[in-house]
Amino acid sequence: MSLLSRKKPVILGLDISSTSVKLLELEQDGDNFRVQSLAVEPLPDNAVVEKNFQDVEAIGETIQKAVKRSGTKAKLAAVAVAGSAVITKIINMPANLSENELELQIQQEADQYIPYPLEEINLDFEVVGSTANNPDSVDVLLAASRSENIENRTDALDIGGLTAKIVDVEAYTVENVAPLLTAQMEDAGKDKIIAIIDIGATMTSLNVIENGNLIYTREQNFGGKQLTEEIMRRYGLAYEEAGRLKKSGGLPDNYIPEVLEPFKETIAQQVGRFLQFFYTSGQHNTVDLIALAGGCASIPGIDELVESQLGITTVIANPFANMSLSSKVNPQSLSKDAPSLIIACGLALRSFK
Repeated sequence: MSLLSRKKPVILGLDISSTSVKLLELEQDGDNFRVQSLAVEPLPDNAVVEKNFQDVEAIGETIQKAVKRSGTKAKLAAVAVAGSAVITKIINMPANLSENELELQIQQEADQYIPYPLEEINLDFEVVGSTANNPDSVDVLLAASRSENIENRTDALDIGGLTAKIVDVEAYTVENVAPLLTAQMEDAGKDKIIAIIDIGATMTSLNVIENGNLIYTREQNFGGKQLTEEIMRRYGLAYEEAGRLKKSGGLPDNYIPEVLEPFKETIAQQVGRFLQFFYTSGQHNTVDLIALAGGCASIPGIDELVESQLGITTVIANPFANMSLSSKVNPQSLSKDAPSLIIACGLALRSFK
């Protein structure tokens, strides 16, 4: 035993979406967590398009600004790739293999499971547990992504003055956050099925969690950009101006009834459609809770509308509800941004795994 045991290094959660870089640093605070530093920095237009990095230099410079604004001293970060850029598969392997033997066998057999040349991909695996009805076998989760997806992210972090310690898959970062959301439910959400629907600027993802495990994930092109474009069309504004007024207010009186309310209806329809996809996958025909995340979750009254249309309890996702804040974190900013910090939070939690 060492009395000088070193603390594990802090890993920043860095979510790079199509509109912004979100940086989050957490610290352990007894049984809970403290938000140590936070920054949300807008990205230039088209630096990221539908989760693909188009301008690594501009993303790196935005990361640098976020690091400076947050005041963090940490140099290691976790980033994520979108589920659509990753192939995942559960395979069965003999239970008696050591980790090295397992790695060797997976490398030898990977070309059976992955439709790309192995030299073009990054591959990782994790033992999930014993195979049902077969004690001599284990289930192994295999994840592979094209190397360029990984290299773009590590290069952008280098430019921003950080080192990529972990590259995760977005859906699994949401799984990390689930316990913070279920902690706010009766019986901590035991045996409950939670649909976390993250509605960003251009992409919406559904991740269904049962007893802390991800059981279904799906992505689709839909997001708040459609509202911005409708504001542009309706009021003859430039894109940036439409986006600014959407957030800050100051649009004409008919904006809420004629533009925002129909968009909220569209969101409710999209959520219903997403759930239908999940139900037709045959695993379940209902969910117990919908947690809305992403920028669109900040639209006033969206949770009530979804709940009344679908008849399912709906909340705005806030993983920080039970966390304390350091003095440099603005509580109003955190509260406003909380729903869109789900992935950043899931990545920051990797410090403690």
